[in-house]
Amino acid sequence: MPGKLKAKIVAGRHLPVMDRASDLTDAFVEVKFGNTTFKTDVYPKSLNPQWNSEWFKFEVDDEDLQDEPLQITVLDHDTYSANDAIGKVYIDIDPLLSCEAATVISGWLPIYDTIHGIRGEINVVVKVDLFNDLNRFRQSSCGVKFFCTTSIPRCYRAALVHGFVEELVVNEDPEYQWIDRIRTPRASNEARQRLISLMSGELQRKIGLKVLEMGGNAVVGYLQCFDLEGESGLVVRAIGTACTLDKLIPGTESKETLPSSSSPPPFSPSKPCSRQSSSSDTDLSLTPKMGKTPPPSSPFLTLYFFSDPVYFQEFPFFTLTCFPPGFLVHIGGVVSARSVKLLDRIHNPDEPETRDAWWEEIRQEIKSHAKALGCHAVVGYSESTTICEEVCILSASGTAAMLNPRFMREGCLDAGGSEHSCGFCHIPYDEFNMPFPAQLTYCYHCRRQKVPDVLFTTIDLPAEAAVTGKGCLIQARLCRTKKKAQGEVNATAISNLLPFMEYELHTQLMNKLKLRCMNALFGLRIQISVGENMLLGLASATGVYLSALPAPGGIQITGKTPSDLSYDQHISTMQKRINDTIAMNKELYNIHPLECIEEVVGSPIPDRQRSRLFRSTSESSDELSELDLSHGKKDAFVLEIDDTDAVEDIQSLLTDAPMPAGFYSCNTEVMPGIYNWTSGLQMFTSVRVYRLSNANLTNQGLNKIFTDLCENLLKSLYFKLRSMIPCCLCHLNFTVAVPEEELIQVRRHTPKHTSPILYIFPKNILVRSGENEEQLQFSMELFSSSERCSPLPEVRSRSLRSTRSLPCGAPVTVVKMTPLSFLPRTRIVKYLGIINMFFIRETTSLREEGGVSGFLHSFIAEVFAMVRAHVAALGGNAVVSYSMKECVFMENPNKNQAQCLINVSGDAVIFVRESDQEAIPPLIMSGQPSTTGADGTT
Repeated sequence: MPGKLKAKIVAGRHLPVMDRASDLTDAFVEVKFGNTTFKTDVYPKSLNPQWNSEWFKFEVDDEDLQDEPLQITVLDHDTYSANDAIGKVYIDIDPLLSCEAATVISGWLPIYDTIHGIRGEINVVVKVDLFNDLNRFRQSSCGVKFFCTTSIPRCYRAALVHGFVEELVVNEDPEYQWIDRIRTPRASNEARQRLISLMSGELQRKIGLKVLEMGGNAVVGYLQCFDLEGESGLVVRAIGTACTLDKLIPGTESKETLPSSSSPPPFSPSKPCSRQSSSSDTDLSLTPKMGKTPPPSSPFLTLYFFSDPVYFQEFPFFTLTCFPPGFLVHIGGVVSARSVKLLDRIHNPDEPETRDAWWEEIRQEIKSHAKALGCHAVVGYSESTTICEEVCILSASGTAAMLNPRFMREGCLDAGGSEHSCGFCHIPYDEFNMPFPAQLTYCYHCRRQKVPDVLFTTIDLPAEAAVTGKGCLIQARLCRTKKKAQGEVNATAISNLLPFMEYELHTQLMNKLKLRCMNALFGLRIQISVGENMLLGLASATGVYLSALPAPGGIQITGKTPSDLSYDQHISTMQKRINDTIAMNKELYNIHPLECIEEVVGSPIPDRQRSRLFRSTSESSDELSELDLSHGKKDAFVLEIDDTDAVEDIQSLLTDAPMPAGFYSCNTEVMPGIYNWTSGLQMFTSVRVYRLSNANLTNQGLNKIFTDLCENLLKSLYFKLRSMIPCCLCHLNFTVAVPEEELIQVRRHTPKHTSPILYIFPKNILVRSGENEEQLQFSMELFSSSERCSPLPEVRSRSLRSTRSLPCGAPVTVVKMTPLSFLPRTRIVKYLGIINMFFIRETTSLREEGGVSGFLHSFIAEVFAMVRAHVAALGGNAVVSYSMKECVFMENPNKNQAQCLINVSGDAVIFVRESDQEAIPPLIMSGQPSTTGADGTT
């Protein structure tokens, strides 16, 4: 499908002074696409040039339109020397290739330089004209829609869900390919930024081709990541869920954007789409194998082939985390897999086959875990890596589940007509042949099916779930030291630590869950970060009390070998503190399980009968655990103290400070138990850096530092937001990193006597307030035109649909940004395309820019401004499902240098408020650095 790309350069403003003699600039613009370059005339002696160029036209194939960004370079003309670069703008053309998305990109876009940051703005207009082409062998996937949201987009209906798609592309990293290792910062950064943009476009096109081959037209839950492998290469990966989406008629949108039970099955019998589609071990399609198909006489083959795992041999992966009621028949629990690989074992760094094989191993392990739990699907699936020197840790996780292709809404038929379904809590595996020792009880709703005592998941809380009280954020943190090593010795040491770290993280989560009198975790995300001297583990989830599951009971401490009276007193004191904390948490989160049970069952149940009626244990396990909880006190979770570390572990349970009154926090989209949301929300990103003063700290010392760092960061957020209560921090996403200082240089030698640094990134925090929606904790700085007029009070106080002009004539409004897939009390009327942007910022004057705090603060603010400007140029007024996927920071304080790489993504949309009857007109957004929501503190 050949096409014509047209670009027009209108004007520039607020350009930097390039001629010190006149304090002005002789600016001109280069417009490049592929191998074709056009230039505007030089506009002399002005910081606000008016080029008003003709249309620059590029005759290209749609394949190139998907792979290549439009590159706009602003330069200062010099007669007797080389022209000086002012900055660049990369424009993704893909949103213009879909008939349902934007038709033009028009507006003021920030001019960005990797050394100096934003250096003014440029006004451009970009259009694309496509021509029909009947070429069967085309290599483009124009028209395939991409969505970052992990639920079905609000104004679409899922006619078919085809399954899992994945792809990766590899290239050499320009940072490590310069001749004789002579590195020019700007040239290196721009080459890297352009290459990642090209790889991102190629990756998206290849994913789209797979979707077309499967018969779909969209990718939902699109997750793209990049891996900086040093000299081994640069990898850009992506996964997603292929779907066939139908656009809903305006005004018919509802919360349920998937077919009802009377609709055709939402799964496509398409052929599998993978690199090794002929192998039965690597197919990730939703189609049963031909050799295992039920007899043709079976009347439920089309609708119910999920019902019998014997006929369903493949295990589909879903990157979605939110589903309609009845979609999840049963949940088995979290499944995860990790693998340690050596990058120097890659035979050909430019080929993806080795890395493909690595990820296939991980996915096969995930599928085997799901099968062991009696499940045929993995939902809430994600993949990630962490890299240190030549060691790479590959991680994948999800939730094993059984799915209902007809989305039967009845759920548990024995729930007595309750509006809530308890079916998803019921175990999918055979209670007499369980894959692991566990305690089961009868469901507290239907009293017929078995449920586990605790449920861990990576998905959002199902809409039909019955929740008692309120939820809260629960975190587990862990540090483990290791010796410096190289190659296989280092990989072996890390491999030996990983299983124990994951076990300890799960143990911490279990203990903290019971301390809060809760029995389920949702949105679980476990991150392992590796450095030269240590491994860090951070697990975050939202804890809730599911009324279908049994009450967790208390926590009882027991000493293994009491030595003296003082030891017994110490144990008694700790026990009292734990009991008091549990009692306080019950009141804090309004958890009253006994009242819930009596309400569901209909009459009070005596304590003695409750254990006999509801509790059962596996009768198939030949081996009993060392601590038999089926006898004695059944309502207590026993923690046994056998050494000093155990005492410190129990004391660490009590270190989490309770949230101040009026605050709530969770890492899921919706806060369980809170329903009275207003439309007032604000997103911000906070970064905290900590340098360890002593590299010889013990594990316990590191754990305390890490825990205090996370706790203090949360406390600082509560303090800054104290004027906004009642307030909830939703979608609280933490990322921890242990960067290497020497990576700022091309020569990767290890300096002596260096201390490791911890970086904590609580990214994309959504603040939802019960106060007036115009009350914002962080000011929104808006600029209008060359006079930089201040916005009028009435403009600031109106809603986002306001298009009042400032005195200087330019309408101003704010593009909303949120990590949620929706905006409260609004309706999304149009998706304009995916925003996927990569930025590099480097400085050789770190101290002069305010140190690490000032550098990170200004860079994140610039990223926000550039994202908002690109969304406004598409005609949008919001970014939903916003995510900062990568934030790689490297520092060399001895040379006053620092470098940061940031990758952000989201869905550009147009939304209207519930009272509005028409769409919001296109917005004009200034590209000046916004101070909104960036917080960097050391």
